[in-house]
Amino acid sequence: MPNNQFPNVSRLIVRGGIFAFIFLLFVTVAGGCMTTSIGSGESAVKYSMFGGTDLSKLYGEGLQVHAPWVTLITYDVRVQEQLEDIDALSSNGLSIGMDASIRWRPVSTELANIHVTYGQDYYRKLVQPELRSAVREIVGQYTPEELYSTRRQELQETIFARVRDAVAVENITVDAILIRNISLPDQIRTAIQNKLEEEQEAERYEFTLQKEALEAQRKEIEAKGQAEYQRIITQSLSAQFLKYKGIEATQALANSPNTKTVIIGGSDGLPIILGNQ
Repeated sequence: MPNNQFPNVSRLIVRGGIFAFIFLLFVTVAGGCMTTSIGSGESAVKYSMFGGTDLSKLYGEGLQVHAPWVTLITYDVRVQEQLEDIDALSSNGLSIGMDASIRWRPVSTELANIHVTYGQDYYRKLVQPELRSAVREIVGQYTPEELYSTRRQELQETIFARVRDAVAVENITVDAILIRNISLPDQIRTAIQNKLEEEQEAERYEFTLQKEALEAQRKEIEAKGQAEYQRIITQSLSAQFLKYKGIEATQALANSPNTKTVIIGGSDGLPIILGNQ
C-alpha cells in the first residue's frame, strides 16, 4: 500500500523515529555524564552547577553515579614525592645548588577545602613555594664549609620543620624532606677538601704529640721508681747485713758436695772461694 495514500501515518513514523533517535542519544550522553570512575588511592570532590562545591561529602574508589550537572574532581591521596633543584646563597654570598626531595600527601578529609582554596594544582601553588622559600632562607644562615661537611643533617631537619608547619595549616601533610645533593663551585669544593685534609693532618700530629708526651711521662715515672728502688736498696746494704749474707753463703758452700777451697777471713771479713766450682 503506497505511503502517499496515508500521509499522516508517514509523518507519525518519521516523527517517532526522530524522537527515538533523540531519546537514545540523550540516554547515551546522559549515561556517560552520570558515572565517574575513581581509581585506587584517590578521592573525589563533588561540584554541582546548582550548588557549587560540596564541603561535606567525598567520593571514594570505584564507579560513582551522579546527576549530569554534577562533576567529580579526583585527587590522589597517597604519599607523593617530588625532586626539586633549588639554587640558594650561603651566608657569605656564594651560590649553592641543592637537590631536595619532598614527600607529602593531602589530608583526605579536607580535600574539599583544598579544592576551593588551591585546586588540583595545590603543590605548585602551596608546597613548592614554601619549600623553595625555606631552603633559600635557611641556607643563607650557613657557610659553604658547614653545608658541605658538619651541619648538613641540621640543615635538612630545619628545612623539614619549617615546611611541615607552614603547609599543615592548609591541610597538607609533609612526611619528609631529604637533601640528596649539595653542589658547590669547583674551587670552593677543592678549598674545603684541602682544609679538611689539613685539619685531619693537624689532628693526627696533635695525637702524635700527646702520645709522645704520655710516653715521656711513663718513662719519667719508671725512672723515678727505679731510682727510689736503688735508694732503698743502698740504704739497706749495711756492712753487718753484707757479712750476714756472706756467712749464709759460706754455710751453703760448706754443705755443697762440690770440691772447693774456702779461706775464712778476707780483707772485708768475707770468705774467699778458690777452685773451679
